Amino acid sequence: MEWIPIVFVTFKVLVLGIGMFFAIKWHYDQGKKHKDKQKEMRAVLRAAGKVAVIFLLALCGLGLITYFLVKQTGLDMSMP
Repeated sequence: MEWIPIVFVTFKVLVLGIGMFFAIKWHYDQGKKHKDKQKEMRAVLRAAGKVAVIFLLALCGLGLITYFLVKQTGLDMSMP
């Protein structure tokens, strides 16, 4: 049996495990530090929601305009 895959897989698992531990710890510490900034987070989420709604409305409008233009020019839109 070759030893290289065993060493590399063990090393990979060890490095990824340590990285995941420190990533979770960092996010947990950041969450404790920024509890007083929840109002700012709500404002950002509200703004992001507004942008998403505007994007979806623009997308629906573009779809309707395209549909009516295709119908008016007589292009075939039937499904095969």
